[in-house]
Amino acid sequence: MKRLPMRKIRDALRLRAGGLSMREIGASLGVGQSTICDYLKRAARAGLVWPLPEALSEAALDATLFQPGGGPTRSVQAKPVWPTIHRELRRKDVTLALLWEEYRAPQPDGYGYSRFCELYRRWEGRLAPTMRQHHVAGERMFVDYAGATIPVIENGTVRQAPLFVAALGASNYTFAEATWTQTLPDWIGSHGRALAWCGGVPAQIVSDNLKSGVARACFYEPAVNRTYADMATHYDTAVVPARPYKPRDKAKVEVAVQVAQRWIVARLRHRRFFSLAELNAAIRELVVALNDRVTRHLGTSRRQLFEDLERPALKPLPAAPYVYAQWQERTVGLDYHVELDRHHYSVPHRLLRQKVWARATEKTVEVFHDGQRVAAHLRSPPDRRHTTLRDHMPSSHRRYADWTPEKIRRVAAEIGPGTEALVEAILSERSHPEQGFRSCLGILRLARTHAPERLDAACQRALEIGARSYTSVNSILKTRLDRPRPDPAADGPAISHPNMRRVGDAPPSRCAGYFH
Repeated sequence: MKRLPMRKIRDALRLRAGGLSMREIGASLGVGQSTICDYLKRAARAGLVWPLPEALSEAALDATLFQPGGGPTRSVQAKPVWPTIHRELRRKDVTLALLWEEYRAPQPDGYGYSRFCELYRRWEGRLAPTMRQHHVAGERMFVDYAGATIPVIENGTVRQAPLFVAALGASNYTFAEATWTQTLPDWIGSHGRALAWCGGVPAQIVSDNLKSGVARACFYEPAVNRTYADMATHYDTAVVPARPYKPRDKAKVEVAVQVAQRWIVARLRHRRFFSLAELNAAIRELVVALNDRVTRHLGTSRRQLFEDLERPALKPLPAAPYVYAQWQERTVGLDYHVELDRHHYSVPHRLLRQKVWARATEKTVEVFHDGQRVAAHLRSPPDRRHTTLRDHMPSSHRRYADWTPEKIRRVAAEIGPGTEALVEAILSERSHPEQGFRSCLGILRLARTHAPERLDAACQRALEIGARSYTSVNSILKTRLDRPRPDPAADGPAISHPNMRRVGDAPPSRCAGYFH
């Protein structure tokens, strides 16, 4: 069995303690129900209950759940006779709980109650594909964007603002606001403001398969965006995406969207707005009127139903609102850096080529590996540069960490003008000065074994012959080519001989004697 990340196991324990079924937990975390059931059984065998001890690390949790020989053993369970159970349910006062007790009486190791109900609903679904939803107070909030947009004139340009709509399941209490985009920051921000509007948190948030919130749309196991899941954990709720092409899963918000378009968009069609704040102020007034309006079929308003049924059932809001943080999965490069928003941040060099998660807020960047934070940086502008911590470097790189181009030039100038000129040539000829650090540092360290005068002369010699490397300078010193070349005039008097001619004299003609 493929092991889940420990954060998902923690979320499964938290959501189970909140009363969610295996199906709902699996849909929220994007994990199969059988896997969730197996992990919860392992946790029960280990005596783990939510909340987990703060001192329990992810490594300790993994070791506790996967001890040698640990984990529940699967037994072959007799399947109930579903047609008989279906007929018995038609009798008055007969419930699934009663039928489950009768099923378990002869076989105590049979299916648990939640699994029994799940299998029956799956069998019944083949007979009656239409499922009627019953909304319990405080259980669900449905969220989506309306199809219509509202124009806003900003700096002489008309921009279309989409309308975010949220509705609670039991009371139809509605929230709506306009945003500039449907991207993840606006999507998350609208959720926080909707929960603040309601003054509490429902057990579940049912969303459409919007790309901002759902990373991978799947009929059975949709994958929720990591940032979206992080927000749900902060508010102690669960995100349950609706199934693709199943409008009945989010019929409540579909109706709320339709009401919002007729009650808000239609009423504002003749008004002109010059800022998003001005538009949202007008929307807020209409939403208040919508929630206060008494409906004909119920004889009461959404607000009254909310106050009587929904508000007492909601969980309290956390002490502080969620701070938007963007999660991105990255692979550590060969330079032990990860790129985030066109800037490179260092991680420990032992994580080369490893998958990590980067969490970026407005001011900070954190990097996590296997649930543990391995790096933290202040967020930098998107300038394609590198932010590197010394502790993240391998030992072979730390020796160059304290050197800069300016320091290299200064040390070279102290040796001599030839050394300074050669170092400047090496740094200027590289596309990045750092690429020439090794050559420059090698040349400067030759001053430890050679006199500064010799090293400066060798650098001057290297410039004359077009050499631009540490190897060339070292070779010049070893072969003593740095020493001055001897003057030919100092070797002795000139040699005179009849068979010798001066430079520039014409050679004698071989045929000259034949003409005398």
